[in-house]
Amino acid sequence: MERLEYDRFGGPELVHLAAFTLPEPQADEVLVRVAAASINPLDWKIRSGDMKMFTGSKFPRAMGTDFAGTVEAVGSKVADLKPGDAVVGTVPMKSSGAFAPKLITARDLLVKKPDKLSFAEAASLPVAGVTAWLVLVKDAGLERGQKLFINGATGAVGHAAIAIAREIGAEVTGRVGPQSIAQAQSLGLSLAIDYTKPLPSALDGVFDVVFDANGSLSPGEGDRLIKRGGKVFDIAPTKWKFLKALVSRSRKVVIANMKAENLQPVVDLAAANKLAIPIVQTVSLAQAPALLASLEQGKRLNGKAVIAFPDGP
Repeated sequence: MERLEYDRFGGPELVHLAAFTLPEPQADEVLVRVAAASINPLDWKIRSGDMKMFTGSKFPRAMGTDFAGTVEAVGSKVADLKPGDAVVGTVPMKSSGAFAPKLITARDLLVKKPDKLSFAEAASLPVAGVTAWLVLVKDAGLERGQKLFINGATGAVGHAAIAIAREIGAEVTGRVGPQSIAQAQSLGLSLAIDYTKPLPSALDGVFDVVFDANGSLSPGEGDRLIKRGGKVFDIAPTKWKFLKALVSRSRKVVIANMKAENLQPVVDLAAANKLAIPIVQTVSLAQAPALLASLEQGKRLNGKAVIAFPDGP
């Protein structure tokens, strides 16, 4: 088998196909045959070394986080999954490895895939959906009638956040690219703002929660938008942002906890047709390095790119 991997931290040119062999799953692990894996900015942030405080620096390193597939084998302590079960989940950040025909992951990073969701639809959910769920439900405690601002509302995390906020009953304003205004309005935003234009002064001090789902909102913009007692949540971690969050009660940098307990409500919403992240591009494993490079260099997708494995279930 071949997987995408790299031999040192750096740019997208380091990613290549390489042969690999998986060990037997440990007691609390599961071996999965992958049917689909989705691409996240997290994948190249890990490869660049931005997350090495969480991943360590052991090489070669595999790539990929989100996937859906079928269980092939389970460890001795895994009693609630069996070969043939369809699952969706992630791999640990320290190992990665979803961009491969097979992988091993921890049992507590998996949930069963509902029959209503295709493998590609399920694979699009974990990182984007769990990130949005944790920010809005666990961290912000967003409530019906509150006002939410989403920066990057038509990206994958933004799609998930809009769906979750609508389920809660919050009022959502989003900032998107000029070509995405119509799409954003169709998702149920009360107002869609063009990010190429200055924020309207009428939005100053309006929002209970500001969610930077893109990472490009300036600190000054975030501070302008929130009302007294409001909070700004950012999903693009940097040392500077972590330091600022340490000294500010109004700011938090979010690193998603991908445990099954956080993934299950997202999958449940998707199975109930209340949350969907559009899949806008599908590629083979061999085509994936070029797509990863273009996405990292600024190609915009209003949804998800998925790697499909023809030999998967």
